[in-house]
Amino acid sequence: MRINRGVHRVGEYVRRAPGTYVWLTVLFVTTVALHHMSPAFEEQFLRQRSTNIHELSSNPVRVLVASAMWIDSGHWLPYVVLFSVFHAQAERWLGTARWLAVCAAAHVLATLISEGALLWGIRHGMAPESAVNTLDVGVSYALAGVVAVLVYRIPRPWRYVYGFVVLVVYAVPLVTGRTFTDLGHFTSALIGFGCYPLVRVRNPKETAGASAG
Repeated sequence: MRINRGVHRVGEYVRRAPGTYVWLTVLFVTTVALHHMSPAFEEQFLRQRSTNIHELSSNPVRVLVASAMWIDSGHWLPYVVLFSVFHAQAERWLGTARWLAVCAAAHVLATLISEGALLWGIRHGMAPESAVNTLDVGVSYALAGVVAVLVYRIPRPWRYVYGFVVLVVYAVPLVTGRTFTDLGHFTSALIGFGCYPLVRVRNPKETAGASAG
């Protein structure tokens, strides 16, 4: 009986965050596919789906979408935890459309800003010319944006503690590492904080669920 209740609760949790778990399923399939590629082919394959300067200048829409469907680390299980803790909570709270809007804003804008900064660095001799073909795929920018927007889900005064921790987590690597991906993650967090207008309208499904409970 307890097992059945546990399975039911997990199923209900997944059902109320369909976008999160569809995305995780896609990432599972693509991760399995990567494990069947040779290292040389995998690098070339991912580079063609990377949001680097070269690909953005020729196929911006394609690579912005494709890059979010692959994990270059090859480790899928950690993302099951991260998606369930952050993405699923945000989708249940905001609804799929607004959650997806936060993800898209963080992924797209942070990519363009970080790659723009990298291009500036190349033109001013601060980065090598080969950096136009750098490998840049993954879901971390969207995740950072969602982690940040959840600050508005937390009641005061803990909201300020959570927001401070998020800033520290993403600011420290930027200060110490100063890579374009560090800039992208920090920018994504700021974009998440800036999505406050999206959270002001309550999700009707959440309201109904709260009333029923």
